[in-house]
Amino acid sequence: MGNRLTQIATRTGDNGTTGLGDNKRVSKNSLRVHAMGDVDELNSNIGVLLCEEMPADVRAVLVEIQHQLFNLGGELSIPGYELLKPEAVLALDEALAKYNEQLPRLQEFILPAGSRAAALSHVCRTVARRAERAVVALGNEEAIKDAPRQYLNRLSDLMFVLARVLNRMNGGDDVYWKSERLAQAAAD
Repeated sequence: MGNRLTQIATRTGDNGTTGLGDNKRVSKNSLRVHAMGDVDELNSNIGVLLCEEMPADVRAVLVEIQHQLFNLGGELSIPGYELLKPEAVLALDEALAKYNEQLPRLQEFILPAGSRAAALSHVCRTVARRAERAVVALGNEEAIKDAPRQYLNRLSDLMFVLARVLNRMNGGDDVYWKSERLAQAAAD
């Protein structure tokens, strides 16, 4: 793994490049750096979400996700290296099954709203989708393992499900889109 920073203001990036974990310098506008940045932004947004009140089991899942996202960022920073294991994807599948089981079936689209914690979870979902797109774009140009793409895909789904869980935490509910179909059903 590359050198760990002992100071933050190195000024080595003043020319528009940044160092990867293998000590190679690349443009700050490279696909790899975009993917790393989106994963970092996602992890930071999960950190904000963790400032909210939530069930202990949800908190534990999110803390583990932060560690796995750090692994993912490390993997992206070192071409050809593997830090995010397939077991991390399986853990998200298990969490999806657990939390989906607790929720009523969706009857209509929901808005990214409700409680503050749920809204923040939706923000994390959308950032996860952007990070996934960045990883897919990188994978179209360079060889990367499957787990990073799969992890981000599952994570965006889980963040949607957790938003629904968080909306119900204190007796709340999803905020449903007011579609014509719902309006017609209510009128009938």
